[in-house]
Amino acid sequence: MRTPLNDPAPCEDPLRLDRQLCFQFYAASNLIGRLYAPVLARLNLTYSQYLVMLVLWEEDGQNVGAIGKRLHLDTGTLTPLLKRMETLGHLVRQRDREDERRVRISLTASGKALREEALHVPEIMTRGQDLEELDGLRRTLAGVVEALKGGRPRPDRA
Repeated sequence: MRTPLNDPAPCEDPLRLDRQLCFQFYAASNLIGRLYAPVLARLNLTYSQYLVMLVLWEEDGQNVGAIGKRLHLDTGTLTPLLKRMETLGHLVRQRDREDERRVRISLTASGKALREEALHVPEIMTRGQDLEELDGLRRTLAGVVEALKGGRPRPDRA
């Protein structure tokens, strides 16, 4: 015998995976990474490395904290990624002369040259898509990110 407490109807069950907003973002993020992988493999970059490069191509010479803030990554996640990228020859990590606690990240000549090779990535990834629709989706998601940056879920809204 089915009761609402122990077995809600599938469309009403608040714990169904498909009803979780967080899962939709998680799934979309994973799928985007998989779609980018073969395109970025030609550049010898992972998706995470590509995002770091995008930040540095916008403004070279940033510190780790600024890059982490822009990508919403903590330094514990970002530091090993940057070390691998340094090994690949895309960037160099140097202690800030004014504040030795900070590490500055600068592109190498190879990292700067890689930008030209990456110019085709956005076009490949959006080919055949409605660009106005994609721009609207990007703006919506940017709004979601801004809202989420605002803080934790409030107990009175749990």
